[in-house]
Amino acid sequence: MKLSQFKFKLPDELVALEPPCRSFDNADGTVDKIYRRDECRMMVIHRKSQTIDMFKKDENGQDTEEFIIFRDLVNYFDEGDTFIFNDTKVFPARLFGTKEKTDAQIEVFLLRELNPELRLWDVLVEPARKIRIGNKLFFDEDGPMVAEVIDNTTSRGRTLRFLYDCPHDEFKRELYALGSAPLPRYIIDRREVTPDDTENFQTIYAKNEGAVTAPASGLHFSREVLKRLEIRGANFAYITVHCSLGNFDMIEVEDLTKHKMSSEQMVIGTDACNIVNEAKQQGHRICAVGVSTARATETAVGTDGLLKEYNGWTNKFIFPPYEFGMANSLIANFYHPESTMLMTTAAFGGYDIVMEAYDLAVKNGYRFGCYGDALLLLDD
Repeated sequence: MKLSQFKFKLPDELVALEPPCRSFDNADGTVDKIYRRDECRMMVIHRKSQTIDMFKKDENGQDTEEFIIFRDLVNYFDEGDTFIFNDTKVFPARLFGTKEKTDAQIEVFLLRELNPELRLWDVLVEPARKIRIGNKLFFDEDGPMVAEVIDNTTSRGRTLRFLYDCPHDEFKRELYALGSAPLPRYIIDRREVTPDDTENFQTIYAKNEGAVTAPASGLHFSREVLKRLEIRGANFAYITVHCSLGNFDMIEVEDLTKHKMSSEQMVIGTDACNIVNEAKQQGHRICAVGVSTARATETAVGTDGLLKEYNGWTNKFIFPPYEFGMANSLIANFYHPESTMLMTTAAFGGYDIVMEAYDLAVKNGYRFGCYGDALLLLDD
């Protein structure tokens, strides 16, 4: 397929800047917000019947005027159905420092730790033209956190050595205290990061640290939704995919077969394989929560259709046409035009019906992006 086939007009006001919330005005002029991550809208695609649901049904099976919301997810699954979650944990990857001598403000985006003993980190810097090998960056006027640039890796990429002499756990604690939630650029260009984002930009089941962006489709799950699914008899399997900024890389080729995805580290253990494979062999529904999970399971699925243990990296890029070997249902968000996440969603649901759903989403004011609304794709 071609890149241009995934182009559509997305009005700025439809990009969600925060999760669903209720605001309360205080007497002192401040505003308190209560966030309800499971109250976003949810559109449902039935890929075999090629139908789309936006509204709840009445007792006669007719559409009401009430939109389906994410809490209604439990109504689409039965006992024995299995959800595959990505339990990666986002760390506060965005820091701001000042360059020695000039005091120019520099954004430093932590990607991954290269060597804990030497305090070496792979990072992105902005503006990159000001940062050269040998430069020092200061991150706290009154503190000891200083880093030296020791290598150029890409046009924006640098290797930093943090000059901080203390036990590693203390160093990580101090480093992360200086950082903030690594919200996508399409949010931070329009508002400041707030303390609420530390919780909102993290799934409630996050466990294994390493992601620099959240597995967005998992952000909709609340403890209440998980409990209701558990009561219904659904099973949960957890894998780890450390989501990278490659999800937001601009595709610069029209022919999608020529695009190369950035690699993401992933781990699929024995427990997850046992839970998923037993459910699949018994004919239950297997739901991948998010396109990162779908890509990972497609990396590790065997020719027998069963999930295999895996510990390594994947740069799998899924776009139509593609036949999925593992999951038969998918929870996604509404993504930006020409994004790899949209392409994976279209590969799962079918290009025509997914693009029809996106057209309906724009016309009906659904919200896009990591804090936006959900899309459930079912194999019926």
